[in-house]
Amino acid sequence: MVIVAARPVFVRVLALLAFVLVSSGGLATSAVAQSTGFKIAVAESAASDKDLAEFYRARDYKPLWTSSADRARRTAFLKALSEAADHGLPVKRYDGDQLAALFRSARTDQDRGRAEVEASRMFVQYAQDIQTGILTPSAVDDDIKRRPPRRDRLAQLVAFSKSSPRGYLRNLTPKSPEYNRLLAEKLRLERVLGQGGWGAEVPGTGALKPGESGARVVALRDRLIAMGYLKRTATQTYDATLQKAVQAFQLDHGLFADGVAGEVTLKEINQPASLRLQQVIVAMERERWMGEDRGGRHVLVNITDYHARIMENDKVLFQTRSVVGQNSDDRRTPEFSDVMEHMIINPTWNVPRSIATKEYLPLLKKNPHAVNHLRLINASGQVVSRSAVDFSQFNERNFPFDMKEPPSQGNALGLVKFMFPNPYNIYLHDTPQKSLFAREARAFSHGCIRLNDPFDFAYALLDGQVADPEAFFHEKLETRRETQVNLARPLPVHIIYRTALTQPKGRVQFRRDVYGRDARIFAALNQAGVALRAVRG
Repeated sequence: MVIVAARPVFVRVLALLAFVLVSSGGLATSAVAQSTGFKIAVAESAASDKDLAEFYRARDYKPLWTSSADRARRTAFLKALSEAADHGLPVKRYDGDQLAALFRSARTDQDRGRAEVEASRMFVQYAQDIQTGILTPSAVDDDIKRRPPRRDRLAQLVAFSKSSPRGYLRNLTPKSPEYNRLLAEKLRLERVLGQGGWGAEVPGTGALKPGESGARVVALRDRLIAMGYLKRTATQTYDATLQKAVQAFQLDHGLFADGVAGEVTLKEINQPASLRLQQVIVAMERERWMGEDRGGRHVLVNITDYHARIMENDKVLFQTRSVVGQNSDDRRTPEFSDVMEHMIINPTWNVPRSIATKEYLPLLKKNPHAVNHLRLINASGQVVSRSAVDFSQFNERNFPFDMKEPPSQGNALGLVKFMFPNPYNIYLHDTPQKSLFAREARAFSHGCIRLNDPFDFAYALLDGQVADPEAFFHEKLETRRETQVNLARPLPVHIIYRTALTQPKGRVQFRRDVYGRDARIFAALNQAGVALRAVRG
């Protein structure tokens, strides 16, 4: 009890001591004495925050916000805070109305000192939130391996103090085209909510098909009109125009565009505008985590979209379907960024230990000749004969062998893999299991990303590096030997998870939350103070 009560006094003494040491070397002159009260108030208010304390100590406790010369800075910051909700930020963390009231009511040096430090505290919090995100990604989900490029708080304050306030605050907002398009969609959906959403859901169960009519078809029609997929019409029949509207909706939501409103399509059509708004807010937070520069030319894999793309300046140069990790604890594909350095043609599959011990060891215990396409390798790198091994003595902890599959048409990695060395052992690769690419949802792998068109992907990567990428690739392939081909231009690789995604033209697209990550992120944002907003008018 005594320690807790004494601590504020101790902090205050330290703050006063720091102030005295920084002030003019001894007793204050009468000129300095006029601002002594303000400086002491600033020192006391900032004492518990080392960055703020250092910032004000270095500037001899001169104001950043509260002098008559700081009017433009105050105005610019209060305007930025008034727009914080537009960006899906937790506005109570930096309540502009509260800060404005503090400025207005500050009559004494002590009041001005408190307002001064509170404004700086709000600024560094706001600057971090809008620039690089509100949440710590890994605290929400361990498979989100991103580390937002947080700027040092003290450096942020110093830079702001030396800059044009309006320009600096404006430049904090992410500048990616994706963020700007998401922001526009957020504001649009808030207006939709303000008008009551998209109306009644399509009732009942069972698919609706072209040629049908009745109350459910009318409800489908009205829902698609409200969503903007269909012009106003009085038709009560599932005609060709309604079928095209359903197909357009399906394309925007990653569904097979057969024009039939089946169970999955109706479920997505019936999702409320509030859920779509949540998805957009989460996508904006995720975009803040990414930082400014994805690289002009880069590989983009969206887990929820089941596609891998080569991008250049917001344009798709190449895309192919992908298979991603299963939705189970040890197989979900993680999110991270790295740099693709090379490809391996005719790769050897080095079986991950978790697969070797959890999946293959039980089979070997039953039959030593099971999975005979795999080689057993001992600690000396030698191939071991299965007939000489008693597999019953081993378990997940003491299994002493590596398992490898040599290059072949049936190799689990197919005939080429694309490498961006990372601690998660994730890469892009071919696969002999081509039938999986015909599925609508494609979460089947152990975590790596399988590509439907790996050869074409390789040609696109080699374009500009060799005269004839296709001939070069097949020359290496036909040797049947494992061959590493380094990329002359290593490419950034971004493995992302977006259930709301934009394109330069056209509607915002939505995908299902295959791993439930977005739901967890929105719950964390909501806990931090982010709220959905319905805007009228």
